[in-house]
Amino acid sequence: MLKGIVNAYRSAFAGLPREAWVLAGATLVNRAGTMVLPFMSLYLTRSLGFSTAEAGRVLGLYGIGAVAGAYLGGWLSDRVGAIRVQQVSLLATGAGFLALSQAHSRLALSLTVLLVAVISESFRPALFASVVQVTTPAVRTRSLALLRMAVNLGMSAGPAVGGFLAVYDWTLLFVADALTCWAAAVVLVLTLRHVGRRTAERSGGPVAAAATPWRDRPYLLFLVLMTAYGTVFFQLMGTLQLYLRDAYHLPENGIGLLLGLNAMIIVAAEMIVVRHVEHLEPLRVLAVGCLLVCFGFFLMPFGTSVAWAVVTILLWTLGEMLSLPMANAIASHRGPAGAGGRFIGAYSLAFSLAFVIGPVTGTAVYQRFGGDVLWLAIGPIGLGLFAGCVALSRRFVPGEAPRVRRVE
Repeated sequence: MLKGIVNAYRSAFAGLPREAWVLAGATLVNRAGTMVLPFMSLYLTRSLGFSTAEAGRVLGLYGIGAVAGAYLGGWLSDRVGAIRVQQVSLLATGAGFLALSQAHSRLALSLTVLLVAVISESFRPALFASVVQVTTPAVRTRSLALLRMAVNLGMSAGPAVGGFLAVYDWTLLFVADALTCWAAAVVLVLTLRHVGRRTAERSGGPVAAAATPWRDRPYLLFLVLMTAYGTVFFQLMGTLQLYLRDAYHLPENGIGLLLGLNAMIIVAAEMIVVRHVEHLEPLRVLAVGCLLVCFGFFLMPFGTSVAWAVVTILLWTLGEMLSLPMANAIASHRGPAGAGGRFIGAYSLAFSLAFVIGPVTGTAVYQRFGGDVLWLAIGPIGLGLFAGCVALSRRFVPGEAPRVRRVE
């Protein structure tokens, strides 16, 4: 049995290029310091005295900035190089977190959150574009899953440590996040400078110049589904913590440990899961994943013990492992060479838009009707996402780039 487990892990990681490992390493360093966003709603309500609805609006501002950052990061990746975009984003984001820790008025904090969001979220499409540039299609899905493993390995430590730092001093969360951003930038500068130069000099040609995700109808439908999915998924960035505090009566460090459980499961199992499903039709796997994520949230009101919270986390974590790697792969395979950043940017934009809608609507429903109503409403959304992904799979070929007409 032990030999079988070892062989499963060996197969899951076999054949991935060095550059993918370096990108994952830098991402791990960066995400190990992810402490501000997971606790932003608690920081605003407990430390600064914001109401739940006000905290939701601030998180919504982050989402608005993320929309701009997602588009900007994809656009710049096709022009100046994805590695260079990541380096600048990480350096500037670190400075932004330090500025955010000193912004206490509603106006100053809102403007700083908006600016930090634009800068930091330009990193995500550039990261995906880098993976596309350094991998072959045969290993791309697993390379993207490796990035998610790095993210979640970091997230298994970040929120857990952040919960304890928040009990001692909220400012430490911002300092830790800034330092890890800068450390990740140093890793990229020292190890992948040659990739940055090569991709910056690459020309996409007339086909790439004419390619646009906004005329690819099946891809646009995919983006709509991902926006709806992201709206549900991002409840874990605000209302989930509030519900665990109010209904489950957990302290900040307990909430951090539960969120860390999600990340640890992904680190331990996602690469193996992806290895076993990467040959299946991506949108159908995505459909099952979306349904499980929504079902996990739907079950939240049916118990208030720590054990029940763990059960719900296990369900939506399994759904996350099935859904997000497949969605990432679909987006990364879609655009032609030289225009991939735009397609990935549009995909990141969909999730950024969901970050606007999710916290604002989630906290508004939570404050007016209570958390139980919010979680129960997510069940039907899951059924709709499942049906939508299955229907789209009949007309969507994930590896097929849209046809473009050459402009003379």
